Amino acid sequence: MSQSSIFRRYFLPGLVFQSVVIAGGYGTGAELAQFFLAQGPLGGLLAIGASTVVFSAVAMATYELARLWHAYDYRHFFQRLLGRAWWLFELCYVGLLLIVLAVVAAASGEIMRDTFGLNYWIGVAAVMLSVGGLVFGGNDTIERFFSAWSFVLYALYLVFFVWCFRVLGPEISTNLASESAGWGWAWAGLRYAGYNLAVIPPVLAALRLHETRRETFVAGALTGPIAMIPGLLFFLPMVGLYPDIMSATVPATVLLERLGSRPFQIAFQVVLFGTLIETGAGLIHAVNERISGLQEDRQGEMATWLRPAVAVGLLGLGTAVSGFGLTGLIARGYGTLTLGFIAVYVVPVLTLGVWKIRTGRA
Repeated sequence: MSQSSIFRRYFLPGLVFQSVVIAGGYGTGAELAQFFLAQGPLGGLLAIGASTVVFSAVAMATYELARLWHAYDYRHFFQRLLGRAWWLFELCYVGLLLIVLAVVAAASGEIMRDTFGLNYWIGVAAVMLSVGGLVFGGNDTIERFFSAWSFVLYALYLVFFVWCFRVLGPEISTNLASESAGWGWAWAGLRYAGYNLAVIPPVLAALRLHETRRETFVAGALTGPIAMIPGLLFFLPMVGLYPDIMSATVPATVLLERLGSRPFQIAFQVVLFGTLIETGAGLIHAVNERISGLQEDRQGEMATWLRPAVAVGLLGLGTAVSGFGLTGLIARGYGTLTLGFIAVYVVPVLTLGVWKIRTGRA
């Protein structure tokens, strides 16, 4: 097996998942504060561990079922998992899609305004055009961009962590030991995983090379750590400014200002802007793959012009929703949909899905 084939089988699914999760999951730091740091520094650390385990467990079952069913878009997958009730997942997914696209639009506008002094709507227009162009390129273009940008992201977050640890190391150590963990971290970790696992549809298209159960299980087990290591590298510096950072709309900006390096702040925000493009493109690509799968079932092909048209329409709706504000979107929208995804995806795939795999009835 070539190195390229090993990478695509074992690492690409996790990198695609991480690429789609990051902007809606922890790119600005607001999500880390909402779900993890709210449990206290130590409780948040345990919640990150819980989310990582849930990510890997669900990914292992999902990847194997997708391989057995040859279900590489979410319509086919959930028709097999939920039967006639599959539309419940789509209902939740469309709701999350609009909220995350709104977060992407709001965050991109704030980055352009706060970092470069440009008009808010220039940032919104830039991310919309970039997402539309990436979606138009199709599956191969998206996979290449996601893979390359993930390496850039990991390098930047590692530098960010080391730098913050040099500046805030004593505060991080003190705050980690300042509060007991309690038990809320377990539910916080499950909630975070519950809504973020909803972005699994873009990953399904990257599973076509899987031929054995070993490949799907290894790729699934790696998905959790690949997705959450950058979040951990971001969370620990936030601990150094706890509890004051809990009131920040964009914690990343607070930490970057503390480092005091304008060039690094610009580099960080450019990479973050790229992750916003990744998330928007990945979520919309999954909708296009769902439409393409439906067209194939009807012995037809999806028109080329329809992909960017879907992207523009969904981005327009997301931009309209972004008027509610970044913090409010995260607090209200994500909280409302989390239980839905746990009920229609996490629980079924870890019970019915695992049973089907073990009994050979998949």
